[in-house]
Formats: sequence, C-alpha cells, structure tokens
Amino acid sequence: MRDERLTLIGQTADDLPAISALLQDAILRVADAAWDRRGRRFVLLVNRYRWESATSSRVRCALRIETVAAVQRQKWPAEPDAVLNLLTLALDGDALVLTFAAGTALRVKTEVIEVVLEDLDAPWATDRVPKHPA
Repeated sequence: MRDERLTLIGQTADDLPAISALLQDAILRVADAAWDRRGRRFVLLVNRYRWESATSSRVRCALRIETVAAVQRQKWPAEPDAVLNLLTLALDGDALVLTFAAGTALRVKTEVIEVVLEDLDAPWATDRVPKHPA
C-alpha cells in the first residue's frame, strides 16, 4: 500500500463537510483526546477509515482545533481506554461539535475556524469496513 498521507486545513464553514466526511467512522480512545488550555488547542488522535481510498484501510490521524476557548463534554466516558466512534464534525454557532456514537459529543468553542486534519503514518489494510443502516 502506498504511503499517501493527507493534510487538510479548514478555515471556513464550507471546509467542514469535507473534513467531517473524511473523519466519519474514525475510532479513538478517550485518552487520545486532549485540550491544551494554555495553548488554546484541542487535539484528537484517531484511526481514520480512508473513505477516499479504493482499498479498505485505516490511518493514524491527528485532528487539531486551534483558538479553543472552552470544551464541553456530553456523556463522556470516565474510562480512558473506552473507544469512541466519531460520526460527524459540524459548526453550531461559535462551536465545532463532534458527535460520536451512543450520544457522546464534544462542543469545542472557538474564536475562528482553524482545523487541521493530518495523517501521521502510512495506512494499513483492514477487513473491517464501517457499515451504516439503510
């Protein structure tokens, strides 16, 4: 499998649907979500399903959100090894909302939209293709 690393920068509301589509079905451990208050940055490290690829694969990926003023959590698991499945990233007023399966969500309040999606490693093949009910 070729080492095709993706890097995208989102700075407007129009950029978010593409980033959200690329992140759909990304999985992460709760411990891989962190807010650096002093640096005003929120980071998620995820295993992103590569919807853009012709082959079934995943890649380790970072999602950085800059100029973060506050982070609110809904139904956030207390166990750091709990696994979450990211469904969407959307803009709601002055916040980016990350919605996960089972009603879990993050509301990340930002001054401006500044999102960076960056693949960190080479992709790996997987037999587990995410499925969505019809």
